[in-house]
Amino acid sequence: MRMLFRLAVADFWDRVRRPAYAVILFAAVGLGYLATPAKEAGWVVMQVGDYRGTYNSAYVGMVVALAGAVWLSLGGFYVVRNAISRDESTGVGRLLAATPLSNTGYLASKFLSSVLVLASMLGVLAGTAVVMQLARGETTTVDPVGLLTPFLLIALPLMAFTAAAALLFEAVPVLRAGLGNVLWFFIWAFIAIGGQSPNAPLGGIGVHRVVQSLGDSMKVQGIDPSQAGEFSLGLTLVSKPLKTFDWPGFDPSSEYLLTRCVLLLIAVALALVPAPWFPRFDPARGRTLQDPSAQAAVGDRIESAYPAMPAVVMQEEQGAARAATFGKVPRAQVKLGNSAVRLLVGEVRVLLQGIPLWWWAGVLTLTAVSQMVTPATGVTRILLPLAWIWPVLIWSRLGTQRHEHGVEAILGAYPAAHRRVLAEWGAGFLLTVVAGIGPALRMFTGSDGPGLLHWFLGALFIPSFALVLGLLSRTHRLFQAAYLPLWYGTVNGITLLDFMGALRGPDGLPAGMSPALLIGATVVMLGMAFAATVARRMAG
Repeated sequence: MRMLFRLAVADFWDRVRRPAYAVILFAAVGLGYLATPAKEAGWVVMQVGDYRGTYNSAYVGMVVALAGAVWLSLGGFYVVRNAISRDESTGVGRLLAATPLSNTGYLASKFLSSVLVLASMLGVLAGTAVVMQLARGETTTVDPVGLLTPFLLIALPLMAFTAAAALLFEAVPVLRAGLGNVLWFFIWAFIAIGGQSPNAPLGGIGVHRVVQSLGDSMKVQGIDPSQAGEFSLGLTLVSKPLKTFDWPGFDPSSEYLLTRCVLLLIAVALALVPAPWFPRFDPARGRTLQDPSAQAAVGDRIESAYPAMPAVVMQEEQGAARAATFGKVPRAQVKLGNSAVRLLVGEVRVLLQGIPLWWWAGVLTLTAVSQMVTPATGVTRILLPLAWIWPVLIWSRLGTQRHEHGVEAILGAYPAAHRRVLAEWGAGFLLTVVAGIGPALRMFTGSDGPGLLHWFLGALFIPSFALVLGLLSRTHRLFQAAYLPLWYGTVNGITLLDFMGALRGPDGLPAGMSPALLIGATVVMLGMAFAATVARRMAG
């Protein structure tokens, strides 16, 4: 147990030094602020119709803990997602494989480390809750038990489940890459929405008992919960300040505590499930290692080429060869034409490498179906979002591949870094155009000029978004984690998040982001991409 704890703590300190952890911490502070808005603010995170609780320790702790449980289970998953892959890439895994540490012990230490990382984020949220309670000033007496209870009973079990899911996804070959990142987003959406239902397994995220307690407090104060309105958890815009009522907190029943403990046990079980098939970084069981027969064939060819040549003779011949070629200018074939075009073609080939035929078949299918759908609004509302979720794993390669494949230093010698970045962005733009060409053709034949304009601006926006996040984070996960909520909000009719013109107003015109906002965001993101490339090149 001492060794497991030391491994977990060491891994925890390694993770908290990464930039992604600091980003999530700042986001947690912002989340605490959003969850406790001022009276005159135009939004709310938790409400019961036209009412909310007075900002005492119990209510502030509950609303911040629920917001953290919902949103950190999404962002936190991508933070702790590379527990195993980092050990594999750095070579630490093979060192651990040479120790007596078992598969179960290794997975347990990684699970505990991930839980510590996510729990530290909850700790920052709890501190933010105290600050926000004092800042709002509705109740200045801090009750530590009432404030921390929601974090321990609601948020922490869900963080443990998130850590276990991240570890399980890494241990399953088909889920360890981008497909697992996309799949988790939809699992998270199901948990965040379906977990609020009173019929959810194990009480869902644990909010139903809270809703009952809020209703009981309202009844005691002469407020009819059925007349006040429905319970809502999530960022909601309000036109007028909400009325308040006092809520002293809730007393969890033994059944409620049992369901939270069961959720923790399920998380532990999920984390240890991969132990039987986990390869333990063994070269004989690894999927990325070279075929031994191929290695033997290479050795045979070397031996046949130099059957019994003494080492001294080989060194003399190699030295003579170097002397013969020293000082000569290497000759390369001269290619005439526009280097910018060749650079763009090269970036396209790099971006599209390894894409299977079934992916292209999906693009062709969406293009064909777009031409047959009537009315044309079905194309923008359904098929356009489908077309622009299809390449999400390919877009996430933008800005990351040179770092992941170890060629960043070589590309740093390119004399015009901005041309290389522009070519990479152009490859992403062409991919976006090809993926969404079906809806664009349908809008063109339907004389939908405003829709076609938003489609074009969306095609500019997406690769810019992917490129800047890839350059800044050097990982695929940040774009995948940021793009999916934007896409999901558009699909669910949130006009503020619609960047592709999928949502229409009563007049039939696009009701999402304005063209000026899309153009400005694209210019800013491209500027950040160029600045980051130049700064990194100067620093290197």
